[in-house]
Amino acid sequence: MSIAGSTPEGTGRVGTLTPEQTQSLKNLWKAFYEIQEKGTVTITPDPVPVPEPTPAPVAASTGWGGGWFGSAATTPAVPVVELPMTITLEEIGLTSAQLRQSFWNNVLSDNPDSLVLRFLRARKWHVGNGLTMLLKAFKWRVEQDVEDVKIFGDEELDQRYPKFMHQLRIGKFWIHGTDKNNSPVVYLNVHLHRAGDQDYKTLERLTIYLMETGRLLVQAPVETVTLIFDLSQFGLANMDYNVVKLLISLFEQMYPEVLSSLILHNAPLVFWGAWKIIEGWLDPVVASKIKFTYTAQDLLDLVPAEHLPDTFQGAGLDKFQYKYLEPVPGENDLMKDETTKAQLNKEWDALCVQYDANTHEWASKNAGEGDAQVAQEREAIAKALHTQYYKMEPYIRARSQFHRKDANGRSVLQSGGSVAWSYNN
Repeated sequence: MSIAGSTPEGTGRVGTLTPEQTQSLKNLWKAFYEIQEKGTVTITPDPVPVPEPTPAPVAASTGWGGGWFGSAATTPAVPVVELPMTITLEEIGLTSAQLRQSFWNNVLSDNPDSLVLRFLRARKWHVGNGLTMLLKAFKWRVEQDVEDVKIFGDEELDQRYPKFMHQLRIGKFWIHGTDKNNSPVVYLNVHLHRAGDQDYKTLERLTIYLMETGRLLVQAPVETVTLIFDLSQFGLANMDYNVVKLLISLFEQMYPEVLSSLILHNAPLVFWGAWKIIEGWLDPVVASKIKFTYTAQDLLDLVPAEHLPDTFQGAGLDKFQYKYLEPVPGENDLMKDETTKAQLNKEWDALCVQYDANTHEWASKNAGEGDAQVAQEREAIAKALHTQYYKMEPYIRARSQFHRKDANGRSVLQSGGSVAWSYNN
């Protein structure tokens, strides 16, 4: 659950926080609970210390040190002062009950701090902006009914969204293996996509399904995924600006800080006209994660040869061939066991209440006031939540192809939430 020891201090992730980052996290938690309880919160930033003026060097009486270039009294730097910020649930469009439910639905098996920190980092540790971004993401989840991609199996989603399973079967996208930073890799075969071949709502739901299913494949301490868009056979008929805008919105606003790299591989000349348009829509942070590769060998800087499919000739050694694993009759029968589900949910809810109470106490303490002990208790509860989630998961979440066994009897997702990738070198 923690990445201490593997990531340098100050990177803004669980186990690596500086004292200042820890205080920002505490402040956001306090604001989160206050707006949940009262419906409104006013965030007053901590005062910014004014730095001492730097003594001016003694100027020489002649030459460059004197005259027009002589010394003058040093003016101290003026700190940037953040104004108080009031946020209300009514303005956001959420109720207190929706806020709490959306939060815990979004946590899944993660450490709750990891979720909160992603929004803080995305807003450069500005507590008010981070909380606003978090709340707007939760509103979107409610409006989009994100939970349906978890509750309904592939066949039910196909009935609701025509050609949903067709997208999975043809291999328009697939997830396989990890890059050099152990981030799962999503491969998107752009030449298989034409905007008019399916309803936009199907593509929207498929993209959300990809995000929510892919999250199960991210293993702590890793928090990110890598996307490789294979543009080798790209033509203008494959360009779909609506889907591009959706992806940009998701990575910038709804799932911030989960993108490790976005690779545009083997882009032909015809793509560059489209790229000039897309480039103007990008947030600088997302834009900085986009890389262009032109040969299969270029990909080896990002993905180990043993993990890279040999369809990228001259570089990949993995003889992986994508094949959609079809739903298995009865695979979601445990979801019908309402008695066990209710008991597991009751245990989960009790842990959530514990975590909330513990976090209230931790956030209210200053460093050295017993906060270290409370922090350890929080970490223990977070680990218990992780374990409890995977006890509940077969009862509350439909099986995906990553749960199903392949011809060799192996599945990617294991019981307890671990991931086992198979490479054929």
